[in-house]
Amino acid sequence: MRRVVCIQRRLTHYRMPLFDLMRTRLAQMGIAFELVVGDPMPAEEAKQDEGKLAWATHVPCRYFMNGKLCWQDNRRAVAGADLVIVTQENKLLYNYLALTICRPKRVAFWGHGRNFQTKVNDGWRERFKRMVSMHVDWWFAYTGLSQRLVAEMGYSQERITNLENSIDSRAFSALCASVTAQEIAEFRAEWNIGEGPMTVFVGSLYEEKRIDFLIEAGKRLATVVPGFRLVVVGAGPQRAMVETVAERESWLLYVGARFGKQKAICLRSAVLMLNPGLVGLGILDSFVAGLPMVTTDCNLHSPEIDYLRNGKNGVMTEDSMDAYVLACTNLLVDSAQRKRLSAAALAEGEHYTVENMAARFCDGIAAALGRLVR
Repeated sequence: MRRVVCIQRRLTHYRMPLFDLMRTRLAQMGIAFELVVGDPMPAEEAKQDEGKLAWATHVPCRYFMNGKLCWQDNRRAVAGADLVIVTQENKLLYNYLALTICRPKRVAFWGHGRNFQTKVNDGWRERFKRMVSMHVDWWFAYTGLSQRLVAEMGYSQERITNLENSIDSRAFSALCASVTAQEIAEFRAEWNIGEGPMTVFVGSLYEEKRIDFLIEAGKRLATVVPGFRLVVVGAGPQRAMVETVAERESWLLYVGARFGKQKAICLRSAVLMLNPGLVGLGILDSFVAGLPMVTTDCNLHSPEIDYLRNGKNGVMTEDSMDAYVLACTNLLVDSAQRKRLSAAALAEGEHYTVENMAARFCDGIAAALGRLVR
């Protein structure tokens, strides 16, 4: 039986269904799948999104230079593996061993293709990342955008798998569909939201999400849209900023990190999702809840922004406060346009599923193993 080891510096709760599905599917294909997980950095712990799988192997992480370097000694865990999958991060010191003196039979990268949050796309860090990325045996790219970026490096298209990165959207879709009118009414009453339009932000609260921009946009919308409310769902380093404003402004409500049915109720109670900063997998929450997302062209987005079709299943404005507030205002008063975007978003949610991602991942693994010398 072929043996595949996937290494994760940290395990988030939304990845757990993917790895469970992959383990089962690969076993049916005669491939043993093992998962190695490490530890988050202190700043990542504040996101409160860590997961745990009983069958995974824990190999501790040690961080240096304020998190710029990470040592996770995976050598024993991967010994004898036919394929080792690591994430494309410059900070992971183990990767350089795996690509040189301690190279397994096959090494694959799983990643974005580049750092989508850097302001220096041609800086030495990105040039170094591109150079290292050319020396793996297979590539698992997050999205079609990531696939294109890897191919542009000169990497063979035949050895790239587009995973169509997703979450367990079918389960969350069912939760959203199960939300009743009474539950929505109870939520709005609990938070004294009233009859006006409620919007929602869902995500971790950190700098790239542009929480300050979100708050300023909310402040302006509250002056032009009667009864406007913004509910912030999430946790992170900038939580205090949100709580401080929420204490003095009635239009802003902070409900903390919420998951499962409670998160579904928040989304189904709203009419728009606001996220002027980094958009990643949160776009799938927008799709499965049928809740149009409004973002900006801020050059911070993760590769999942590839799923947004501007004006069709969501809206991306130019990167200015005036443009963003105007777009939100127009959608808040135009229910017909919101319904068109909502229907398209729901249709997208039917495609981007964790089951689809697991199938693509497993097929890519089988293809990569097929290149092994027998």
